[in-house]
Amino acid sequence: MNNIVTMKTHTRGLMHAFAMAIFAGFVALLSVIPAHAALELEISGGSAIQIPVAILPMAETDNPQAQSRLHEIISNDLRSSGMFRIINTSGMPALPTNASQIKYTDWTALKAQGLSLGEVQSTGNGNLKISVQVMDVLRQTALLQLTYTVSASQYRHVAHMIADQIYEKFTGQPGAFATRIAYVTKTGKRFTLQIADYDGYNAQTLVSSNEPIISPAWSPDGTKMAYVSFEKKKPIVFVQSLYTGERKVVANFKGNNSAPAWSPDGSKLAVVLTYGANSQIYTIAADGSNLQQITKSSAIDTEPAFSPDGQFIYFSSDRGGRPQIYKVPASGGSPSRVTFEGGYNVSPRFSPDGKYLTYIRNDGGSFKVAVQELASGNVKLLSNGSQDESPSFAPNARTIMYATRVGGKGTLATVTVDGLVRQRLSEAGGDIREPAWGPAQASAK
Repeated sequence: MNNIVTMKTHTRGLMHAFAMAIFAGFVALLSVIPAHAALELEISGGSAIQIPVAILPMAETDNPQAQSRLHEIISNDLRSSGMFRIINTSGMPALPTNASQIKYTDWTALKAQGLSLGEVQSTGNGNLKISVQVMDVLRQTALLQLTYTVSASQYRHVAHMIADQIYEKFTGQPGAFATRIAYVTKTGKRFTLQIADYDGYNAQTLVSSNEPIISPAWSPDGTKMAYVSFEKKKPIVFVQSLYTGERKVVANFKGNNSAPAWSPDGSKLAVVLTYGANSQIYTIAADGSNLQQITKSSAIDTEPAFSPDGQFIYFSSDRGGRPQIYKVPASGGSPSRVTFEGGYNVSPRFSPDGKYLTYIRNDGGSFKVAVQELASGNVKLLSNGSQDESPSFAPNARTIMYATRVGGKGTLATVTVDGLVRQRLSEAGGDIREPAWGPAQASAK
């Protein structure tokens, strides 16, 4: 029993299994509506080797959102990765806007490896043509030539897409700047499920309620969101379209229904039900049919996560006396233990490439984000908070977002898998929790 109390007290993720329905009140918005808050970004640390690049202001003509400054968004994205050093160009006598104007000796003197420049033109009807060149300064050749024709409202998103291209060209790995995140905020007694750009801009409210909302989970194609709402005075699993706002109840069985996790093909969800007795893992089709029990134990089995190949479901359980992570074949069978270091490991989540498993470890009374390289079994503690929870990988598997607490208030933070770069995203006034990083496909708008 003591173990169960510990799980309930210190890890909000395990509330999925134990939470009790709370009181009355219900408002659920069936469409995505704009929210007013934006997250503020603080960055610390950096990779040992950073690529020096200059991101120049672009020539802008008749741009109604010129104050957004495309080059500043790109610079912030690249800087936040820890992989790039953005060169200060304020002292330069001239800043070119096309390749023919470049005086390469100026940029080699600054030891720039890359140079980004271009122009933004209005094409009428509120659309913009954005042309970007990224030059190799040493070879004096073009690395990228990009052209986008978009509406003015897509200005920031295009900047993230350009940053993704630059990141991939220099590192060989895809960027994750043009992706979205989901998280829950609590302001006063009000809970809202928000969707925003990865850096917290363009936040929109998917659903709002006076009752708790927990466990947001993106569908693999980024078009739907599964979550748990207490609006009916008990935890119920919903799935909601991000484009139409249409939602449906997927799991509303006797007892608690919680912790939805999508299968890699999006055809079904793993959920936790107290349908039979204690919390156990089940799978259910995305339309709410074909319920199948996966684990059968006298323990608390919760927080399921499919492996990227869909063959296994990983989950948290106290079946061994202390909370640890186990795996079971996705069709059911005998579970086997996965984590052995530390006496308390919960909240498993996979990297999209299947190389890493992240989870929360109790380290001397502090709850920190851990990452385990599955091939070697090596484990690192990555975060430096004391109440960290709900880790979630970026689609490029390089960064983990998690919830933490600062000054008694919930906020979001990220850390790279090597632990070198940390960021904190804070929102004035709100208590933020339960982050979920969307898939790469979710970047399409």
